[in-house]
Amino acid sequence: MDSDAYWAVVGRLRLRLADLLETLGPEEWDHPSLCAGWRVRDVAGHLSLVPTITVREMAAAAPRARFDPDRINTHLARRYGAAEPGEIVDRIRRHAGDRTTAWALSTANSLFDIEVHSQDIAIPLGRAFPVAPEDTVPGLERVWTMGWPFRARRRLGHLALRATDADWAVGDGPEVRGPALALLLLLTGRGATAAPDLTGPGVELLALA
Repeated sequence: MDSDAYWAVVGRLRLRLADLLETLGPEEWDHPSLCAGWRVRDVAGHLSLVPTITVREMAAAAPRARFDPDRINTHLARRYGAAEPGEIVDRIRRHAGDRTTAWALSTANSLFDIEVHSQDIAIPLGRAFPVAPEDTVPGLERVWTMGWPFRARRRLGHLALRATDADWAVGDGPEVRGPALALLLLLTGRGATAAPDLTGPGVELLALA
């Protein structure tokens, strides 16, 4: 996938998520997401800030977050998620086409970020947010090769992972098969959510919690 195609998918998914968020009631905005300790509004707040976040803003949050990257991420997500829902949706829409993020981060993460976090919002609410398998493959490739924070290859390299709806396969060992999106959830630490869609002899070897 070339750069223009990559950003076209990112922008399209951001706008689709904004459409979904506009349909949520107040109780849904405060519903727990798949991200531990994050409400739906916190995940949406995170997605609204990704294109515009600066290193200066991250550094300002660092002392309160004890200089821990995960805590910094959570602090900022909750701060942006505290805005009114309409403001959050508007930020996502206004910056849907942006190809930027803080230089300390990586725009190579933008695609899987929206793919995974859209599921973090939709699944607990019983909503559907399909992502095309061919659009999920670049996210799978990025997460598999990036190391921290998911360390997917270290955790799952003893298994053969095979997408059933896309041309993607990695690893050796007992096979785990499933849709590309379910495998992306598995790689990003959401194995318990992905489990119902996974099959193969390797499933029993997964730590799904």
